[in-house]
Amino acid sequence: MFTKFRLLLVMYREIKHNISKLIVLPISNERKKTLNELVEYVQSKVSANMDVNINFICTHNSRRSHFSQIWAQIAATYYNIPRVFCYSGGTEATALFPKVVATLINTGFKIDKLLNTDNPIYIIKYSDSSMPIIGFSKVHDHLFNPSSEFAAVITCSQADLGCPFVAGADKRIPITYEDPKVSDNTSKQTLIYNTRSLQIASEMFYVFSMIENHK
Repeated sequence: MFTKFRLLLVMYREIKHNISKLIVLPISNERKKTLNELVEYVQSKVSANMDVNINFICTHNSRRSHFSQIWAQIAATYYNIPRVFCYSGGTEATALFPKVVATLINTGFKIDKLLNTDNPIYIIKYSDSSMPIIGFSKVHDHLFNPSSEFAAVITCSQADLGCPFVAGADKRIPITYEDPKVSDNTSKQTLIYNTRSLQIASEMFYVFSMIENHK
């Protein structure tokens, strides 16, 4: 318990504040059934003292898969679950959508561009004492991502249909979310992106809150 609290303390203050709000968001029993497949996968790896590799996949690796990757990594840190490595990819590469970056910054993250191209590479920090998350759009089998011994978590229905088999994956787990893209160029864009980010965060925190760490 002390270790978990210590890890939480080093997170940026605004992120800690948002975590205190999202961990009490309701999750339906039906949705928990969907999430429990990922809980079981993570628990099996933790119990075997193995690395937990999770690749979150959507069509363009521009919105939902990045939210999932980032919040899952933070949830693992929050609950002191060791050796968790979260990745993301798409069925095609585009670019991390700027509104995702803005949403994360407004949630308390510190984000800088490492490479400014049509597909920028971002350094995403939630703590001054933790390794940053590297964010950029890539196909799911990019060299940056694991090629074996990982869970492929499918975060959108298009990728669920278009990516029925993920080579090298231990398990393929569909956990889909509505695309916040539907709000682009509308007055509700900020609200919808923030809502989707917090929904994904609350569900990733549920997953890792269920893990028993015997170390």
